[in-house]
Amino acid sequence: MHDPDHERLVKSLRSAAEQLTENRSIRDLETTVSKLVQAAVDTIPGIDGGGISRTEQGTVRSSHATTPVVYELDQLQSELGEGPCITAADEPPAAGIVTAQDLAGPDGRRWPAFSPRCVQAGFRAMLSVQLSLHGRRRSALNLYSHEPDVFDASAELTAGLFGVQAATLLHGADHAADLGRALASRDVIGQAKGILMERFTVDDDEAFQMLVESSQETNVKLVEVATWLIGEARARRADSGPRPRRQ
Repeated sequence: MHDPDHERLVKSLRSAAEQLTENRSIRDLETTVSKLVQAAVDTIPGIDGGGISRTEQGTVRSSHATTPVVYELDQLQSELGEGPCITAADEPPAAGIVTAQDLAGPDGRRWPAFSPRCVQAGFRAMLSVQLSLHGRRRSALNLYSHEPDVFDASAELTAGLFGVQAATLLHGADHAADLGRALASRDVIGQAKGILMERFTVDDDEAFQMLVESSQETNVKLVEVATWLIGEARARRADSGPRPRRQ
């Protein structure tokens, strides 16, 4: 039996996979994540908005929200420290899906501070899918509905599949960002070594060891020591620049 909803799902996931392999920048990946969230909202019956919440070192931020209200509700869960997205990211069930069929009913009691605020904003039901990312970041795909009791087994399965794809994209974006920061740090340290080599007539290894020892003695990260040194060298050059001639 032909199912147009499932056909749209397959097309959306295939499109996201194709874009993932073609993307060459963080911006491209982030755009693809936004499109994937919108595709989930468009594909799953009863969904009226969606977004992603990401937890890193105790801080939760909202991203890729399809509407400003969804962004505010995702952020509200962060501020309150409770809600389906917090549960899905930090204490997910085995399947990784947290479903609240009616936040104005018994389901809402799980999140007593968040649920009435969400209902007041016009959303009665919510579904959050854990996005399994290794390391310090934990995330969830959050889907909102104006109506209660809209999530059946098919909706949960479809949301779970979108969650797998979103997790892959976010992992790619995080990896690209980490790589970019690593390359930037390497360039900064390279500049700092060059300054020390010129100033103290030392070789590359000796200059690097000087940076390491300064980092250890001051308990300051190596790249921060290098950044300070570059700034100090630039300030010296500015101070020793040519002075205006006397008339």
